[in-house]
Amino acid sequence: MPDAIILGIESSCDETAAAVVRSGEQILSNVVFSQIATHLPYGGVVPELASREHLKAILPVVRKALADAGHTYASVDAIAVTQGPGLAGALLVGLSYAKALAYALDKPLIAVNHLEGHIHAVLLEERQNGNQFVNFPVLALVVSGGHTHLYLAEQKGEAWSYENIGHTRDDAAGEAFDKVAKLLGLGYPGGPIIDRLSKHGDPTAVKFASPQIKHPDRKGRGSAADGRPHFDFSYSGIKTAVLRYIETNGLAPAIAKRREALSAIAKPKFEDYLAGCEPATLNLVASFQRAMVEDLVAKTLEAAEVYDAATLFVTGGVAANNELRRHFEEAAAQQGLPVFFPSRPLSTDNAAMIAAAAFPKWLTKDFAPMDFSAEAGLQLRRA
Repeated sequence: MPDAIILGIESSCDETAAAVVRSGEQILSNVVFSQIATHLPYGGVVPELASREHLKAILPVVRKALADAGHTYASVDAIAVTQGPGLAGALLVGLSYAKALAYALDKPLIAVNHLEGHIHAVLLEERQNGNQFVNFPVLALVVSGGHTHLYLAEQKGEAWSYENIGHTRDDAAGEAFDKVAKLLGLGYPGGPIIDRLSKHGDPTAVKFASPQIKHPDRKGRGSAADGRPHFDFSYSGIKTAVLRYIETNGLAPAIAKRREALSAIAKPKFEDYLAGCEPATLNLVASFQRAMVEDLVAKTLEAAEVYDAATLFVTGGVAANNELRRHFEEAAAQQGLPVFFPSRPLSTDNAAMIAAAAFPKWLTKDFAPMDFSAEAGLQLRRA
């Protein structure tokens, strides 16, 4: 198989990232500049601020990725960049820079779907670990702050094809974690702190109803072409249930006190969060996480059975959640289904996954024209 050194660039949301990857299976460098400190005061990503931060960071991040890999602009074989989905302004920063590099260096330019990148993050690490073979079809759960999707993936030659068999109807899972954390005065990003705090609460203390999806998808995606069902997700309801629980149980004063105390600490540590949470909040956090994890695992494994999946990938930022990993490992083992996760650094947004996903496109010479545009709502479709 031909060898290729690919420079990947990722700027879809609030991480400016660049990486150099050899032939889709060896990470030579992986640099990520996080904007968490910028967005922390607002409790979420502010698109305009994200774009400005990308503009500041893109050049030094790419230079560091090349230096760390021992490569130069001239020595890479191709440049890969995230086309979408994501924030339009943020995407344009990475895309414009990648286009300029490709034009100036006369290198092939490869457009990558961010969601496909998350899927290839799993493959990248499995190949690094010597596992070159994956049984198909693969069912991939891509679960993050902006996405909750189920894809049935097949490989045909070097090309990959994807069928979407499930998606979120409203809030993505990671978005629900962040919004609940904000409601409880736990800061941003919410997922990691909820994951850690949940170990100190009773996950059975608060009963959350399982999400019920009674109406067909407004876009007409109610079932697959062969009549098999879609497995959709909905998490706006549980967020509302948390809000109602706060109101009916009088937790607002404690939340206001916690928010004030944490805001007075420049860089709160986990111990600060834990000290500021009374038992009722810890029980609520643990129960919320349990409900989220159980729904994600149940729907994914049901889909795996219906679509006769041979392998399961769980990827994206929420895949770093310890409870989610544990539940998937236990439930998938009972079903006799091998399940793979990316490492935690490759679960969140990064450019190594973009460079890895670009390698099959490099092999098939699936290069992007210079006039292609960023697509904030880009979907991952069949090849």
